[in-house]
Amino acid sequence: MSEYKKEGGMIRGIPHDTIESNLPILAVFVAILVAVGGIVEIIPAYHLEDSEPNVEGVRPLTPLELEGFAIFRREGCFLCHSQMIRPFRDEKERYGHFSLAIESGFDHNYAWGSKRTGPDLARVGHKYTDAWHIQHLRHPRSVVPESVMPNYYFLEERKLDTSLTKKRMEVLAMMNVPYSADDIANWEADLKAQAGVDDGEGEDALRARYERKTWKHDGKVIQWTDSFEPTELNVRAFDGDASDVTEMDALIAYLQQLGTHVHFEEGVDYYHDKFGQPYRE
Repeated sequence: MSEYKKEGGMIRGIPHDTIESNLPILAVFVAILVAVGGIVEIIPAYHLEDSEPNVEGVRPLTPLELEGFAIFRREGCFLCHSQMIRPFRDEKERYGHFSLAIESGFDHNYAWGSKRTGPDLARVGHKYTDAWHIQHLRHPRSVVPESVMPNYYFLEERKLDTSLTKKRMEVLAMMNVPYSADDIANWEADLKAQAGVDDGEGEDALRARYERKTWKHDGKVIQWTDSFEPTELNVRAFDGDASDVTEMDALIAYLQQLGTHVHFEEGVDYYHDKFGQPYRE
């Protein structure tokens, strides 16, 4: 007879037989274990001021880009494309600088993903032309013969549904995404201005609202330094047709800004200090 049986199911003084054969007792111990694990994970986050520092250049999505992100999620793009470049040499050589946490700081929900049937998209912004994206979305194998991506030709035929845009911004504002009342009030004008359907009337106001501004984040005012030159906002008819705003406009607007907010020098690894300022290592 084993020592375990001889000791009546006791291991190091713990009655394993009793605990594992009694569901209510086992449930209590599991709950205690999960609670301790949760406290260890969650409590420190409330006391770390620099757990998610701000970095110059990182901004919330514009209304058009926000709708593009919604289409990205609706079509399940994140199931095959990650948005998380890991700090490994092979990934950096293929995709560029590894992803910083703050670059996804305003995304809800996150699109990091873990499966790469297709390439990572974290720095796909400005890598290809709008015409390339249109052709790729219409018929992926016409530009990438080995692609298994479905055809998304219907995106340029569908007028963008903006019935939820304002509501999305209001909800995100409640989740600490720094959309101001002015941003939300002008969502429609900004959306049309970025898609180039208003003959340029709202472009200056759009740029003033999103290219350079003072962000309020968790009650703190974040001011970009005067020497910092933010990446210019993409403003044009992304699908090549300025007569209307389509889902193709929104999705390409979203893709073209990915990974372009923070300025990186090629070949240099950047981290950020406790004040959110990038530094080299």
